[in-house]
Amino acid sequence: MAKTDNRQVVTVEGRRIRLTSLDKVMYPKTGTTKADVLYYYGQIGRWLIPHAAHRAVTQKRWVNGVGTAEEPGEVFFQKNLEEKSTPDWVPRQSMTHKTSTNCYPLVNDQATLTWLAQMAALELHVPQWKFDDDGGGRGRPDRMVLDLDPGEGAGLVECAEVASLARAILQDMGLEPMPVTSGSKGIHLYTGLKPGQSSQDISAVAHELARALEADHPDLIVSDMKKTLRRGKVLVDWSQNNAAKTTITPYSLRGRLHPMVAAPRTWEELDGEGLQNLDYKQVLERMETGEDPLAALSAGSVGGKAPRRANVPAGEKPEAEKSPAAWTYDRLTTYRSMRDPEKTPEPVPDEVARAEAGRTFVIQEHHARRLHWDFRLERDGVLVSWALPKGVPADVKKNHLAVQTEDHPIEYGSFEGTIPKGEYGGGDVSIWDAGTYELEKWRDDKEVIVTLYGQSDGGLGGPRKYALINTGGGDDAKNNWLIHLMKDQPSESGAGRNKKDQPSESGTGRNKKSQPSESGAGPDNTDLPGDDPGKQPPDVVPMMAKQGRVEDIADEDEWAFEMKWDGIRAIATVYQGKLSLTSRNGNDLTVSYPELEELADLLGNNTAVFDGEIVALNTAGRPDFGLLQTRMQLSRTSDVEREAKKTRVEFMVFDLLYFNGTSLLKESYRDRRQALDVVLPEPSGNPSGGPSSGPSTRSSTGHIHVPPAVEASAADALDSSRQLGLEGIMGKKYSSTYSSGRRSASWIKIKNQLTQEVVIGGWRPGKGSRAKQIGSLLMGIPDGDGLHYVGRVGTGFSEQELDALTVKLQKLERKTSPFDEVPKPDVSDAHWVTPKLVGEVRYAEQTSSGRLRQPAWRGWRPDKEPEEVDLEEQVTE
Repeated sequence: MAKTDNRQVVTVEGRRIRLTSLDKVMYPKTGTTKADVLYYYGQIGRWLIPHAAHRAVTQKRWVNGVGTAEEPGEVFFQKNLEEKSTPDWVPRQSMTHKTSTNCYPLVNDQATLTWLAQMAALELHVPQWKFDDDGGGRGRPDRMVLDLDPGEGAGLVECAEVASLARAILQDMGLEPMPVTSGSKGIHLYTGLKPGQSSQDISAVAHELARALEADHPDLIVSDMKKTLRRGKVLVDWSQNNAAKTTITPYSLRGRLHPMVAAPRTWEELDGEGLQNLDYKQVLERMETGEDPLAALSAGSVGGKAPRRANVPAGEKPEAEKSPAAWTYDRLTTYRSMRDPEKTPEPVPDEVARAEAGRTFVIQEHHARRLHWDFRLERDGVLVSWALPKGVPADVKKNHLAVQTEDHPIEYGSFEGTIPKGEYGGGDVSIWDAGTYELEKWRDDKEVIVTLYGQSDGGLGGPRKYALINTGGGDDAKNNWLIHLMKDQPSESGAGRNKKDQPSESGTGRNKKSQPSESGAGPDNTDLPGDDPGKQPPDVVPMMAKQGRVEDIADEDEWAFEMKWDGIRAIATVYQGKLSLTSRNGNDLTVSYPELEELADLLGNNTAVFDGEIVALNTAGRPDFGLLQTRMQLSRTSDVEREAKKTRVEFMVFDLLYFNGTSLLKESYRDRRQALDVVLPEPSGNPSGGPSSGPSTRSSTGHIHVPPAVEASAADALDSSRQLGLEGIMGKKYSSTYSSGRRSASWIKIKNQLTQEVVIGGWRPGKGSRAKQIGSLLMGIPDGDGLHYVGRVGTGFSEQELDALTVKLQKLERKTSPFDEVPKPDVSDAHWVTPKLVGEVRYAEQTSSGRLRQPAWRGWRPDKEPEEVDLEEQVTE
């Protein structure tokens, strides 16, 4: 579209739209025209639509522009579509309120977004719920939002500080918040939710969260709406979770003097200096990377389970209100919203193929911003698709990451060509292999097992059987899968595989990491290490890792990468059919976790010593250290049984140190992992990539797991851990031996967030709603001169924890401070305790004086002694 034209007729997604007054100045301050506005919404639609789709849109229209500071333009709030001026194809939904029935537009496609921009709807506001699936009424909210609104004397910097404080609490609740600079004054903090609770319930939670933040930081935060209370502070506005309230849609323009945007941001940006709102040009420039910091919030919202609503004329009720059977669901909605058929040679059909179902597959080599392979299987009239950064695995011992993407049309199976630069997926696409597949198993969102029959000269080199396994982790990580080459391959010869340039152990692509030695114990060697199960196993103290950064990995071919599990490290010993669990500091943990006796059952008459992590998973499927606290240090059988019913624990095994009389401590990591895959194989098709037989065969629903090493670079592995909501990754040298009781540079832990173990030396009473409880704990880290004070922590505690704190600390009271020096403001009402207890906090950064900035409580560390606590090196990505 040429911006200099004053009037045009354009075709968007097959819809003809008349654009008028293109040279009208909408933002006089910057000279931004209506053509500029249309251009912006045309480019940003692929990212905006998923955040607005299927929601009741309220428009704010500036027909004659936003005006100036002296003469502001007239703004129209519009909820109800105008029957005469609305095209029939605009999707909509009616809703009856107390005094009226409104017909709302649904921004489910680019054509509708373009039409609204033509109508000068600069701002689009939506609620936190979508229309439901069975009648068009309000659905349950699928996200919560906190509007951080600065009062006079405060600004974005203060809002960013409040956002970090709220983030710590939300993460302790098992939620992952995502920030948006509003384009006006403040920051919107979004959190995705599983639909189930009412808007009233979510509002109550948000209100209580705002009150807790105010109680902990009364000099910075206010939760009351009165403007007189907000000078120099940030209002945590929880009210926008009300079902009747709306919030500016992410990526929407704002009707301000400058064409600013409600722009999703990263936490790194919020923590950096010079935080500013972004205008539309800056947003378009940053979106050239194709990455939406807010993508997890809308995962599956368009093209997922939500039905596509039929288009109905303005003023009429959709057929869905008359009969739910009239609803239609188009699985290509997301695909179309991301592509303009006038700009890309990719097929963009108007509807899903209705031909007789087939079983075709295609693997396409895609030289986009990053080289990857697209793996597509025909199902239900579309190609269900995954992106494989490393291609299909060529070794049963290796698993590759597979990220599920939007469904593609069947016609895409024969597509080869060049997608223009600047368009979604811009780059060269060629067919690496294609053919038909034989289906063994298809469990939606869980597992797929297929045998592929490709071309005689294709990249597979013959029939190959693969399993795709969803790694779980909740809605925001549901698209993460692993692809695994099955051990039971078809009988046809595999000669000629990897003929094309695909990363593989024998291909010509990127060099792989060093592979496990064929001479040691491994999945293809049925001989297990050791032959004397009756020999007493040794006591082993865990090996420890140094903290580091991705940049510390000099040669990635020499390293394996594992996910870092947020739990309690434990050495598990199985001897004479019984299990014993020992913490890092030698405490016996066995009685607290009776369900892990399953490990002894798996070993039968064998004797073994394993290294691993005990974790508790929350409802989102993520390790939750706070949740694990409920299981720690329980010894009474009744207490253990009660809490075990509430909190399930898993044992993530990542090393084998001894087996049947043979120590493996001096063996390399790669040989120990090979032996582990034999001793504790995951079931066939499991993500660990292990064999399907061994000392025993077990269910993948048990409590014992052998997580796989991630087949990716350090940066990609860390990014995967972030997407899965995990703490970080562990880098382990393939050649490293096991240094019992020592911290070694052969193991490096790389975290997504900064955490620090601390020794508690005192506490201060709470204020406001926590006046009768402990308000904050005073923290220290041992150094050569005693206990160095590093600050106080008052967030991240549950009500139950606060009650237990009082009892726990009263037993340790003392009259004098255990710290070397404490600032006067923190001494005035402090109560001192003997520094025997170790806890852990999450924090933003360490100041020059050694204080931990914005700490949030994570939980107690009964597995650590005070003298073991060291200051962890600050690492920033």
